[in-house]
Amino acid sequence: MSAYQWFVFFLLLQIVHFLGTWKLYESAGRKRWEAAIPVYNAIVLMKIIKRPTWWTVLLFIPIINLIMFPVIWVETLRSFGKRSALDTFLGIVTLGFYIYYVNYTQKLEYVADRSLTPQNKTADTISSLLFAVIVATIVHTYFIQPYTIPTSSLEKSLLVGDFLFVSKMNYGARVPMTTIALPMVHDSIPLTKIKSYLTYPQLPYMRLPGIQNIDRTDIVVFNWPVDTVYKFYDTSKRRAYKPVDKKSNYVKRCVGIPGDTLSIRDGLIYIDGQLLQLPQRAKPQFSYKIALDGKTPVNLEYLFKDLDITDPAFFTNDTKRDTLFLNALTEDGAQKFRNTPGISSVTRQISKNVDNSVFPHINKWNRDNYGPIYIPEQGKTVPLTLETLPFYRAIISDYENNDLKVDGSVIKINGEVATTYTFAQNYYWMMGDNRHNSEDSRYWGFVPQNHIVGKPIFIWLSIDPNGKGINKIRWDRVFTTVSGDGQPQSYFKLFLLGLVIFFVGEYFWKKRKQAKV
Repeated sequence: MSAYQWFVFFLLLQIVHFLGTWKLYESAGRKRWEAAIPVYNAIVLMKIIKRPTWWTVLLFIPIINLIMFPVIWVETLRSFGKRSALDTFLGIVTLGFYIYYVNYTQKLEYVADRSLTPQNKTADTISSLLFAVIVATIVHTYFIQPYTIPTSSLEKSLLVGDFLFVSKMNYGARVPMTTIALPMVHDSIPLTKIKSYLTYPQLPYMRLPGIQNIDRTDIVVFNWPVDTVYKFYDTSKRRAYKPVDKKSNYVKRCVGIPGDTLSIRDGLIYIDGQLLQLPQRAKPQFSYKIALDGKTPVNLEYLFKDLDITDPAFFTNDTKRDTLFLNALTEDGAQKFRNTPGISSVTRQISKNVDNSVFPHINKWNRDNYGPIYIPEQGKTVPLTLETLPFYRAIISDYENNDLKVDGSVIKINGEVATTYTFAQNYYWMMGDNRHNSEDSRYWGFVPQNHIVGKPIFIWLSIDPNGKGINKIRWDRVFTTVSGDGQPQSYFKLFLLGLVIFFVGEYFWKKRKQAKV
């Protein structure tokens, strides 16, 4: 829905509210016109039902308002003596329209001094749960979201089994675009293949101010632009179409920001002709072939464990077993193999042949030798020709919602002949550190600004999927920061110490209060 359509929808809601409640307002000692003034009517209603004025804000927060509306309906009914279980049920299942029936057919008696204390334990429990869900949803949506690392594309920096806290505040929290959805879940209801949301209506893209911009080498969580994950859609189709904020979450390293010109030469990234300097914690990995001399025994099991090699490895010839292929190995790891007796050569694998699977699929580049490619910046204009169109086709039609048509050599946007295009938002280039085991921007292109979710800041738990018992937990990664200089440091011991100090302090505080009594 456009901003204009939302405005009309909002006004219609105000009319619906006025028609169904004006007599209630009068019965509570207010003026009927107060039920018709947008926002002000909500503030007055909070006074009528004896609830805090700040609840009005919650009515305008997407997703949160879905929880608040039933609460307001029930509270309104109870303020006029309708406290039975049947009244509550009818108020909710009719989406509040039961209030119309009460407004026009019942004798209205406003209960000005009604008790706000729950009448039984069940009501108290439900009230507490609703409050907890509201607080948790606000935190999850606008502040910090938990996230799990599912793949090895950022191996060595982030491991499979890492549980992260992702900050929404660093880049600015994105206001949910999908307005009707279950709180605190993503695209499906847990343990099912049922969608957790309705596709319509959609809010326009909006983002709160952030505390920083996305920098080169930042690790970023974003919605996968070309989501093709089949969970509850027709699997015969090429793509599973979802709203932007319900596309699958990905995490990669941002290696190119708006306005950059990016190239990859023999696997190394260059920005505007200069080699990209990665932080110390980044450990790029490539595929290697390791030749054994066949004379000196090599303890491969020890090397694999010492170098923490987790990606697949195999001999290219099981009969001779003289050449080992490693899917992923750091340069430090490669050097250790070179220094190991019995290893005759260590060769990094560099793609040389043209690969049409890489973006923009024009039989020109491959994963290790790529570009140069311009990363679009908001407000910048580029020439638009049949040669440049493959780079920007998805931007024009999918990400910025224009009607794009090509008639021979003529390009038309929204029915007008176009020889240039001006970008409406910023774009980013995301890649995995595990260069030969990462589906990233090299294969599907740019990541739009409106797909950015947040910045991973903290690993609160790390579980080794291959470990057993207590060894499944990677204790050295628990309570470590994701970014920063130097090697990661665990703050788990400090956390435990803080807990001990808190509980000991609380114990002596209570003892002191008891002694005074």
